[in-house]
Amino acid sequence: MSVKNRQGDGRKVVTTNRRARYDYQIDEVIEAGISLTGTEIKSVRDGRVNLQDAYAMIENDEVWLVGMHISPFEQASEYYNHEPTRPRKLLLHRKQIDYLRRQLLQKGYTLIPLRVALNRGWAKVDIGLAKGKREYDKRQSIAERDAKRRIDRALRERY
Repeated sequence: MSVKNRQGDGRKVVTTNRRARYDYQIDEVIEAGISLTGTEIKSVRDGRVNLQDAYAMIENDEVWLVGMHISPFEQASEYYNHEPTRPRKLLLHRKQIDYLRRQLLQKGYTLIPLRVALNRGWAKVDIGLAKGKREYDKRQSIAERDAKRRIDRALRERY
C-alpha cells in the first residue's frame, strides 16, 4: 500500500503539503471532511493525491478546496472517472465556517491544505489558517532547521 505512515491517533497519512510550512506561518489547524466521488476515494486510498498549489476558499457559506489533484482511477472507465482538479467541497460545522470567515477578513490570512489522511475509511484534510512568510522569515526557518539537525547529529554521535 502506498499510504505513507500512521499517526498515533489511528489516521493513515496519504500525503502532506511540505511546501506549506515553508511558505506560510500556520496559526491554527482544522480537520475537515472531503466530499468525494467513488473513483476519487479509491485514488486517495492508493495515495495518488497532490496538494501542491492547492488552497481553500469560502463561497456561498461553503468551504471549497481548489487545486488539489487526485489522479484518475486506472481501473475505472472514462465515463465513470472524475475530473482530476475539480473543486471539492469541505465538510465543516457552521460555527467553524463562520470562524474561518472572520479570520480570513483579517489582512494576510489564507486557508492552505496541510495533509490528507484516512480516518477509519473517511478522507480528511487538515486545513491551516496561515499567513504568508516574508523572505527573511524563510531564511530564519532554514537556519533553525539546520541548527536542529546539527544538534541532533551531535547528540547521536555522543551516544
